[in-house]
Amino acid sequence: MRSIFLVLFIASLFTSCKVENSTLFVEAENFEEKGGWLVDPQFVEQVGSPYLLAHGLGEPVKNAKSRLTFVKTGRYHVWARTMNWAPGKWEAPGRFKIVINNHELETILGTEPGWTWQYAGSININEKNTFIELRDLTGFDGRCDAICFSTTKQIPPNQKDELRKWRKEQLNENETPNQSQDFDLVIVGGGLAGCAAAIASAEQGLNVALIHDRPILGGNASSEIRVHTLGITWYYDRILKLINTEHYPNGSPEAIKDDIKRHKNIEKYQNITLFLNWRAYATNTSNDSIISVDARHTSNGETIRFTAPLFVDCTGDGWIGYWAGAEYMYGREDSLKYNENWKKYGELWSPAKPDNRVMGSSVLWRSVDAGKPVNFPKVPWAMDIAKTHAAINGEWYWEFTRDDLHQIDDAEKIRDHMFKAIYGSFYNAKQKPEYANLKLEWVSYLVGKRESRRLTGDYIYTFSDVKQMKEFNDSVVKEKREVDVHYQQYLVDSTKPDFLSEALFYQIDHYYIPYRCLYSKNIKNLLMAGRCFSCSHIGLGGPRVMNTTGQMGAAVGYAASLCTEHKASPRDIYYNYLEELKYLIINSNKNKL
Repeated sequence: MRSIFLVLFIASLFTSCKVENSTLFVEAENFEEKGGWLVDPQFVEQVGSPYLLAHGLGEPVKNAKSRLTFVKTGRYHVWARTMNWAPGKWEAPGRFKIVINNHELETILGTEPGWTWQYAGSININEKNTFIELRDLTGFDGRCDAICFSTTKQIPPNQKDELRKWRKEQLNENETPNQSQDFDLVIVGGGLAGCAAAIASAEQGLNVALIHDRPILGGNASSEIRVHTLGITWYYDRILKLINTEHYPNGSPEAIKDDIKRHKNIEKYQNITLFLNWRAYATNTSNDSIISVDARHTSNGETIRFTAPLFVDCTGDGWIGYWAGAEYMYGREDSLKYNENWKKYGELWSPAKPDNRVMGSSVLWRSVDAGKPVNFPKVPWAMDIAKTHAAINGEWYWEFTRDDLHQIDDAEKIRDHMFKAIYGSFYNAKQKPEYANLKLEWVSYLVGKRESRRLTGDYIYTFSDVKQMKEFNDSVVKEKREVDVHYQQYLVDSTKPDFLSEALFYQIDHYYIPYRCLYSKNIKNLLMAGRCFSCSHIGLGGPRVMNTTGQMGAAVGYAASLCTEHKASPRDIYYNYLEELKYLIINSNKNKL
């Protein structure tokens, strides 16, 4: 595998910032030493950039540190873009301070609701080369997006479009990325679907870029989220065994073993170039085709334009298709639209009228016995969610969705809701003598999503196809797992907390998914694999699990190789080269180069 090494100029050692007149702008994620703070890139489209998160499970994390260079000395006003993620009558959970050259500014930050610029105070900058630190006060997920020093006490812009423009000006960022790379195939999203697509296409000789916004491959199966892989592997057994996760208990640290396996097996392919910690942020299109995808490094802010004749959207949220103008679906269809009603469960299964309810997101967590009593602080800001619920670990049914919340637009709010549920429930458990020795070992800060956008293909897969066990002329995925969709428990029992779900299962012997669900209906060179494939809400219920989405990934990887060989579009493969695609799939276990 060709690694990506960026040679940074000396100036970038002082963070990616732009000095203009009397203003110094600093992106928090650019700090040289993160300390115990984490780079969180999940909500870039809503927040404006990645940010630093003090995820200490109730114990303050080590300071983040960096160097700054000012054009001139003098007195500066300091602003931090941050938020109070649990506003109320209590102290904010995510409090922190800014330290300049060992001088701590007086204002406690992270205390104002909503993402905003909070005034940190003023300070005399006596030396042009200066040090800055972020000092976490709580360990409960304080967050900092950016810091601005200004000789005038004028608050920086905060409205989304104005902030975006101002940020680009402060960073002196060009509209066009500062470098470009060309590939046969660009895959965005390094979950199991993306990894399988990369392997299948690389084994057929394609030069592949695999772009992933995390340091670890695997998506929901990675040790960062820790969901085991379900489903069968069918013809793709060899490929999927290279990348999937064993059936460890959800949340188990054993998932780290499969991270190592997954990376080793991806990295052995010389024609897969792996771009870890790169997040796509735009597409460039012409004549209903994608020309390129632009991506930004989540820590240093560098940008690359990726050009290719073919693209695969494995982002889960369907971002590449969305930016390119692909047709997509969101929410539940009415039960009659695709004949998906099931009288046994009525509205819980499929509604009479369409709505925006989708399956929710999970945040997994676990505690361990420390061998001695361990204190856990009071969390009054969490109790309105946790109430009296007590727990010492999470499972798949720790899940949150609500009709008025969008799984993409409101993802940070959903994640923070789960934080409250976790910390509050653990606090309640800790009040019991038998749990005195327990301590939080791990709480994921990444949202494990089940459903959001679903890109529209030439065929929309539905529950009717499942019930009929319909075998298509272009079947490229097979599954035996039952169909299950989730609902929040409180919908049928008002005494239940709103962050626990229940599953409805429809047993079936097997079902197939056609290739026509894996390419865009209206973007000519876009393939998709994963939970953003072309299906109805109920149609997603079975094949959303990761061995199945991995099958999709391998199938589109083979399809991309045929597109390259025949200079054809993904749709052309269905009409003109379907037998060749089937041959590659059937012989997948023999296709290793």
